[in-house]
Amino acid sequence: MNNDTINIKYRFPIFKQEKWKLHKLSEIAKYTNGRAHEQDIDANGKYVVINSKYISTDGAVVKYSNTAHCLAEKNDILMVLSDVPNGRAIAKCYLVKENSKYTVNQRICRITPNQGIESSLLYYLMNRNPYFLSFDDGVKQTNLKNDDVLNFEILLPSNQAEQQKIAACLSSSDDVIAGHEEKVTALEEHKKGLMQNLFPQEGETQPKYRFPEFENDGDWVEKSIIDTADKNIKWSFTGGPFGSNLKSSDYTSNGIRIIQLQNIGDGIFNDDYKIYTSLKKTNELLSCNIYSGDIILSKMGDPVGRACIMPGENQRFLMASDGIRLVVNEKEFSKYFIYSHLNSVLTRSKIEAKSTGSTRKRIGLDALKQIPILVPKSIQEQKKIAEVLSLVDELIIAQREKIEILKEHKKGLMQGLFPKIEI
Repeated sequence: MNNDTINIKYRFPIFKQEKWKLHKLSEIAKYTNGRAHEQDIDANGKYVVINSKYISTDGAVVKYSNTAHCLAEKNDILMVLSDVPNGRAIAKCYLVKENSKYTVNQRICRITPNQGIESSLLYYLMNRNPYFLSFDDGVKQTNLKNDDVLNFEILLPSNQAEQQKIAACLSSSDDVIAGHEEKVTALEEHKKGLMQNLFPQEGETQPKYRFPEFENDGDWVEKSIIDTADKNIKWSFTGGPFGSNLKSSDYTSNGIRIIQLQNIGDGIFNDDYKIYTSLKKTNELLSCNIYSGDIILSKMGDPVGRACIMPGENQRFLMASDGIRLVVNEKEFSKYFIYSHLNSVLTRSKIEAKSTGSTRKRIGLDALKQIPILVPKSIQEQKKIAEVLSLVDELIIAQREKIEILKEHKKGLMQGLFPKIEI
């Protein structure tokens, strides 16, 4: 491609005369489908099984196998081919950095770049590329086919040295982001340690650490989750509508926002996915409405029962089928304390124990409302604990906001390092 037909904002001076070329992925890489490993899972296995969960969690959830049905080698790019509507895993990629360590599971493809193609640059171009995301219609399961992947068009420098230079620049940006993500992890671990000390553990009725003014308040008392709901507010503990009552044909380009399962993060509201419906439909499903400041829990994993607080002020939303609304009785309970309790390790394990399903856990409204939790007798003690945890949460949120700014910077960098084709 003639350099006169492309526009690159940030170009390394030594490569200004070099050409760029438009390729289909099929021309510059080999494609291989992963193979099923479910029958070969072994906790002590030699190989890491690369599945969608491993890629989507950046390696936090891992399985092993002693059998490698599709061995990945260094510089291979592994990409998720299948996900739920609006899923965060579809087209997410993983760049292999070691030989003979990973085996590729089904619904993951292995891309092996040809000689002369910088694998790390191809990884940056493929990872969650809008071309692949366009196959997600937001309604049905997304399944990328071989040809969908192989027909992906990529504009690349002809000189591999320029490819490497661009990849190194983006890698440096990733290193900065990773440093800040490590700070988030450290804060989350600190919070986890605080909660282990501030909440009674399994078989205990008092926490390990107690604020001096509450040391003589005795044992915490058992309540069920439904006991914390405000009985003076209609539908203070309620689930989303049946799927047949809220269909894709009810979606609109604007109006009242529908809160999907993907929006319910683990202690954080995920603002990425936005779909809407009409005011008329929202009024029809009044019992499934939810408002700013309410707690919303997930009926489905992962993890099941995770909770977050609805954002904004005086905003009205409509829950999709897998959401559960909880309005806390704030005369007797601290809302932030209850929200934190729901996300604690102990309460989460109780919820999971009452859940059903083998591949993806689900809990019903009736089962969830009966989950027992221990709370201090005094709302003041609840508020004191909530105050400590909210301070840590504020630090975590501030750190996450820094990461989002850095990611936006990286996005701008990518836009500047890659050409726009002038027609």
